[in-house]
Amino acid sequence: MKKPILSYLFNILVFCVIQTFLCDVKANNGLKPNIILIVADDLGWNDVGFHGSSQIPTPNIDTLAYSGIILNNYYVNPICTPSRSALLTGKYPIHNGMQHGVITGTEPRGLPLSEKLLPEYLRELGYRNHIVGKWHLGSYKKVYTPTFRGFDSHLGFWIGHQDYFDHTIEGWRRQTWGLDMRRNMEVAKDLHGKYSTDIFTNEAVKIIDNHDVTTPLFLYLAHAAVHSGNSYNPLPAPDEYVSKFSYIKDYPRQRFAGMMSKLDESVGDVISALQEKKILNNSIIIFTTDNGGAAAGFNENAASNFPLRGVKSTLWEGGIRGSALVWSPLLRANVSHRVSQDLMHITDWLPTILDAVSGGSREKSKTTTLDGTSMWKTFSEGFPSPREEILHNIDDISGLYSLMKDSWKYLKGDSYGGEWNDWYGPSGRDYKYNFTALEQSKTYKILKSINSIPDKVKIKEIRKNATISCSPNSTPHTECKPAEKACLFNINLDPCEKYNVADRFPDVVKKLEEILQRYNATAVPPGNLPFDQRGDPKYWDYIWTNFGDYL
Repeated sequence: MKKPILSYLFNILVFCVIQTFLCDVKANNGLKPNIILIVADDLGWNDVGFHGSSQIPTPNIDTLAYSGIILNNYYVNPICTPSRSALLTGKYPIHNGMQHGVITGTEPRGLPLSEKLLPEYLRELGYRNHIVGKWHLGSYKKVYTPTFRGFDSHLGFWIGHQDYFDHTIEGWRRQTWGLDMRRNMEVAKDLHGKYSTDIFTNEAVKIIDNHDVTTPLFLYLAHAAVHSGNSYNPLPAPDEYVSKFSYIKDYPRQRFAGMMSKLDESVGDVISALQEKKILNNSIIIFTTDNGGAAAGFNENAASNFPLRGVKSTLWEGGIRGSALVWSPLLRANVSHRVSQDLMHITDWLPTILDAVSGGSREKSKTTTLDGTSMWKTFSEGFPSPREEILHNIDDISGLYSLMKDSWKYLKGDSYGGEWNDWYGPSGRDYKYNFTALEQSKTYKILKSINSIPDKVKIKEIRKNATISCSPNSTPHTECKPAEKACLFNINLDPCEKYNVADRFPDVVKKLEEILQRYNATAVPPGNLPFDQRGDPKYWDYIWTNFGDYL
């Protein structure tokens, strides 16, 4: 009689191992997983340690990366508003008019109210939704602001960037200036002098501490860091943090390192709060940049996209290939601790999250208009990516077009007349990786306590696999001049876009142009509107406001 019983128990054990996700949900009383979505602003490919740079330690972010899944073939949009609209709608910017530039503080528009956003989907599933930090999807009327679009609370700013201490924003070409810090709809003047990264971190921790654990949490932490501030203090960081990087001789990069260090510290504080609240074991942590880094003085910043080409606001890999990871104890051990080369786009987060919180049983009919596709089975079960192509953008106003199909990338048009078409460092690979900082970080200690950390040998292997190197080769090619003629790159073989092979593969170029034409046939016109001078903060006590509600 013992043998059948042992066999029965063994079968149960195997079933639970295979169904880790379901078992973990049951262990958390059937609650849907908490979603913690952390977005860094203008973070370069090479500004995190897990991609091979050792110049600026990012131990908390790196720990999540090594213990989760590094998304090495992940793409975003080249600039803030389009990326954030793609993130929260699951749609390409051409399908909601967000494809050209960003929304400014005096522009009377926002992300169309007809769009259903991620927090609105999650609210229907019982989630409490909070946004901390940057919005940048419209604020000229209150109906376009976060607490009218699915979020229960917002502490942060409405427009594109801010000074990290006085929380004012210089408007377009520095012609306007005013305060932009809100606590829901109220102006948060009391936060003057406090550092933005600290403000947003403290608020995120407070939300976690006060959360009712009988309901699932969606926390969207959209940092100002590491976007540059106003022109009078473009790279603001506390002096004691900047001084830690005296070994960096380039002073703007040294200040950038201080900003980056504070951002990494924030990640550790959030993970610590989740653990203390005892909800880390039922959470999915997503960390992503919104676009590529502003390198070499672009936007008065000092990010690094090495060895990728280009900067933020361009369609080169340096502008659109994003640093990102996903971590969760709900992922089976055999699909974590790895570098994923699966193709993914920022529009995929919405359907991926909805599948994750519904156990894969969401009603697909309600999201049939999405451009994003769910990656949850890729993350949780190791399935291949369902993606075969990504539309990087179609901007008929600027004449910019880019598409990826399989490993082929088509690029036509020039963002800045060729001024930002090069490769920008520093590489950061001439420093020794700081394993001591990694092991002393809050996140490492917490994940080690729950046996979620790979050993040092595995970490080195993961880091090597997440590092892009571009060596010269003998591929026949022509120089890429995208303003004059379309270029073609094989990104798998040439991630640094050194070898334009358009002349060698005209049939591929033609095929990709046909796909672009099909996409363009579905595009809506860009929603950009002329600046409305009535929105100038000087008319509103030098505060950026929802001026359209008062006209």
